[in-house]
Amino acid sequence: MDNQIHNQIVSFIWGIADDCLRDVYVRGKYRDVILPMTVIRRLDAMLEDTKEAVLAMKQKLDEAKIDNQWGALCNAAGQAFCNASPFRLRDLTSRSKKQTLKVDFEAYLDGFSPNVQEILDKFKFRNQIDTMIDADILGAVIQKFISPDINLSSNPVYKDEGVVRLPGLDNHGMGTIFEELIRKFNEENNEEAGEHWTPRDVVELMADLVFVPVADQIKDATYACYDGACGTGGMLTVAQDRLLQLADQSGKKVSIHLFGQEINPETYAICKADMLLKGDGEQAEHISYGSTLSLDGNASRQFDFMLSNPPYGKSWKTDAEKMEVEEETGRGKAKKAILDTRFNAYLPEGENLVMLPRTSDGQLLFLLNNISKMKKEATLGSRIAEVHNGSSLFTGDAGSGESNARRYMIEHDLVEAIIALPENMFYNTGIGTYIWILSNRKEDRRKGKIQLIDATGMKSPLRKNMGKKNCEFTDEIRAEIMRIFMEMEESEVSRIFNNEEFGYWSVTVERPLRQRVNVNIETIKETLSMFNVLYGVDVNHEEDNIPTVSPADFLAFAEKNPNVRTIKMPKTWGQIEFEKIYHMYMKALIDLMQTEPYMSYNDFVTRLYNNPHIKNSGTKFKKFEDFMYPLLTKDPEAEIVYEKGKPVVDTELRDTEVIPFTYEGGIDGFMQNEVPTYAPDAWVDEKKTQIGYEISFTKYFYKPVELREMSDIIAELNELENQADGMMASIMEGIS
Repeated sequence: MDNQIHNQIVSFIWGIADDCLRDVYVRGKYRDVILPMTVIRRLDAMLEDTKEAVLAMKQKLDEAKIDNQWGALCNAAGQAFCNASPFRLRDLTSRSKKQTLKVDFEAYLDGFSPNVQEILDKFKFRNQIDTMIDADILGAVIQKFISPDINLSSNPVYKDEGVVRLPGLDNHGMGTIFEELIRKFNEENNEEAGEHWTPRDVVELMADLVFVPVADQIKDATYACYDGACGTGGMLTVAQDRLLQLADQSGKKVSIHLFGQEINPETYAICKADMLLKGDGEQAEHISYGSTLSLDGNASRQFDFMLSNPPYGKSWKTDAEKMEVEEETGRGKAKKAILDTRFNAYLPEGENLVMLPRTSDGQLLFLLNNISKMKKEATLGSRIAEVHNGSSLFTGDAGSGESNARRYMIEHDLVEAIIALPENMFYNTGIGTYIWILSNRKEDRRKGKIQLIDATGMKSPLRKNMGKKNCEFTDEIRAEIMRIFMEMEESEVSRIFNNEEFGYWSVTVERPLRQRVNVNIETIKETLSMFNVLYGVDVNHEEDNIPTVSPADFLAFAEKNPNVRTIKMPKTWGQIEFEKIYHMYMKALIDLMQTEPYMSYNDFVTRLYNNPHIKNSGTKFKKFEDFMYPLLTKDPEAEIVYEKGKPVVDTELRDTEVIPFTYEGGIDGFMQNEVPTYAPDAWVDEKKTQIGYEISFTKYFYKPVELREMSDIIAELNELENQADGMMASIMEGIS
């Protein structure tokens, strides 16, 4: 459809709102009338030529007292829907009384077949009739929609001399009109731009990417195509047309069944209407209403081809709450978890791979939903094309739901290619977008590989913006992208990598704790204060020449040393027993005082327990180390601290390293080559190692700006300086 005609129709319909609804509805409510009336007029226009035949058939059926009439009436209408009332929309413009118009208009709406009734119910259009009747604007709205200045029929309108005055409007063109109206209403209401229509040029590219690679394998058969976020159904329509075209070119006879699901009631209603207008009522029944994530309308189906543009940057928290179930964790306990098999997989070793992204963005779940519906036994398998924003490529660290989803797709060798699209390709968002192409029947040359295509510079400007869309793919551009894809060309805009290129290990690198032990008069004073403040031991050691540090001084010390921790007295102890432990510990420290620090923590602890005050006391208390914090200072020159024969981890020195799968020698090679220079005592905590996947277009296609030569910059500055001197001379000459 020509953009000029598209804009004219949209402007005309938008003008109806301004002309008829302004004083009755606030702007945010215009859509409640305009969208359903647009659908009604479209349906009405498709039924005008067969109206008499439908009424004649109804009379026969009534005379024969046949109750179930809809099948026969739809056949008479030549559509998958019909209107059995005695009225056409244009018949309702000559009512002199408001109540007569109301009764006749309601009768007209009631005359639609049940499949249209569901559409009207989703629009909640009948709720608006009383408002329009009370304001006496219903007749004016109807009059505007049947105006000879617009054509919402699929048939062209001719001038007297047989020249087309208004071209017919095909189904996709009608869908584009609906989406543009929705976009304008959303802008008026400052609604989020996430509900965006996929423009036809992008849809046609997606259809080519799905069908063309297997065009020579298409047989005389029936194929199923699915869109889990179908909106108004335009993507399904284009997919159907493209598959039929390719089949016809190869002399094949195919039929295609369309399936979809939509959560927005208005766009669902539009999609159902679109399917009805194709003349196939069964197709309309294949469109499910509700959330694809929490109420999958096609849970038991598998599909040959899947195309989708799911919402991105949209919360799925409500869906998550609906999908949660109680999961047994042992010992009679249970926790809530999402166990949907679409979003959980199992690694070869049996570990559960949870692929749930953060609840603020659920777009990857739609891709996983499609993957779960791939045909595993069919010769062609299944092919998927899906539009995402950049977050699906790289959001989420190793082990996160997003990274796990990428891991699942790449390790199962499902991703054929990802294509970066130009910015401002969509009506309601200018952000960068990407087409993912997946297949579970990769051709041999693609096995184990992913092609990245940078098409961000491949665009043609629009003469007039459509919302935020200011560029498009021409037929030539689309053909060039397909050529690059089909030939697996390597160039500045196309790179091909092994799957391993995108995987990495996220490893936790630990460093040992190294502490020296300072046993001198100052540290013993700190220890004494620790007991006084934390344990209420109200004694001093004046006889040992160790004065008590004030509680305030110790608290100041503790603030600077967060590792100071308290030891609770055993419940069986009284204050006397605790003070006994305290005294033997303090006497042992006094015995072990020395000017130089102990550089081996473990050696000091051995000395401490072998001190006669402790060793010969008969006590079984084995936690004197917990009282040592005032004595300890981290020191890289000190020996490593061991506990039960293993180095103690210094959490402050803990680090995380990202090691690509492609690093020679893997984790061991990295630790041998990269780490010893900086931390020869480091090691990897293998239990914490995570596998991650991410895809960065910037990494492979970024082109740094070439810096200018310094001589050129200096020359330009000198030229500007000379120009400034000349201007100043002219100014001064004028003043004098």
